[in-house]
Amino acid sequence: MKYRTVGLATNVLTAMGMVVRQLPGGEIQPAMKTGLIEAAEFNNPTSDSQFGMQDVSKHYHLGSFPQSQEMFEIPINNKTLNNFSPANQAILKNAAYAANSDNYFKALVRYSADLAKLMNEHKVNVYQTSDEILAQQLKGWDKVIGDFVKKDAFFKKIVDSQKSYAKRVMKYLLMNQPNYKLAYENEFGPIGKVKI
Repeated sequence: MKYRTVGLATNVLTAMGMVVRQLPGGEIQPAMKTGLIEAAEFNNPTSDSQFGMQDVSKHYHLGSFPQSQEMFEIPINNKTLNNFSPANQAILKNAAYAANSDNYFKALVRYSADLAKLMNEHKVNVYQTSDEILAQQLKGWDKVIGDFVKKDAFFKKIVDSQKSYAKRVMKYLLMNQPNYKLAYENEFGPIGKVKI
């Protein structure tokens, strides 16, 4: 499959056997029209619909590991930040936390509304990425990360820190959070058949 993605996902999907093309967002839809690529990973229902992906494909998969989450960030030059008073540094830090949370909650509302439009107005078929594909992504990820950590000590330090955090935090989350899909389907029926 000829597939569009960017970043480390390029390495992961190549390891899965795909022919990967790195294209800027504005070139994805035209590349699918011409056959340069057969599928693409972009971002979310809002961005994808704004790029017109529904005009070139009626099949949309959600829930893949590459870019499964988004965060809002406010980059600030460290020298500039250190010149602020401690009070202003604290204000900026808390404003960034608030902006990130606000952006996340607004995105959930916007993305779910745009997903409904894709399904209802544009007749796009929406699927959740299968566990089989997710397992292949993880296998590809393990290979890519294994190669990078052998070559780059700083990269290894970052990955080790992330794994330490994920091991502890995700164990708690996975054990503490109930199966929300079970509750959803109890109320609304099988998720694949629910109209929104």
